[in-house]
Amino acid sequence: MIIERPAAFVTPEFLIRLATESWEIGGAASLRHRTFVTEQAIFADHDRDAIDRAALPLVAVSTMASEADEVVGTVRIHEESRGIWWGSRLAVAPDYRRVGWLGAELIRLAVGTAHARGCMTFLAHVQMQNVALFEMLNWQPLDQQDLHGHPHMKMQADLAAYPPVTDPARGWMALTRRAA
Repeated sequence: MIIERPAAFVTPEFLIRLATESWEIGGAASLRHRTFVTEQAIFADHDRDAIDRAALPLVAVSTMASEADEVVGTVRIHEESRGIWWGSRLAVAPDYRRVGWLGAELIRLAVGTAHARGCMTFLAHVQMQNVALFEMLNWQPLDQQDLHGHPHMKMQADLAAYPPVTDPARGWMALTRRAA
């Protein structure tokens, strides 16, 4: 007799927003550490760098009974120079990757937030396994680069596909859609 394990519970609603509460900022940092240090071993001790001092942390927060529960996705954005913005450290918790669109929602918030703040060019170094997702989201590949010993594609967002998000702290609620 084969006993099937029940799938991990995935909350039906997520809040996609700028991290403003200390627990959200801490949750984003913890998720980044688990993803880029523990799971992917891209960094040895931590993934923090000078960009974190100026970056805006964005999060996907799971909810329980409409109350914020846990940070399950994150990305950071920063303005490198006037009008030139970058997104980096996109991470989604393993149990939530199968939801299939939290990364896309975070990308939409990232580019839309920068767009509202005067962005003229939005760039990211994307891990090669995620290039197809970014292309589906109206990003263009520019050139392949090696970062931290791993191949990445430098990509640019088509700003016309991303309406400005003027209040990223308010964000929006998103419902679960399972990946096919």
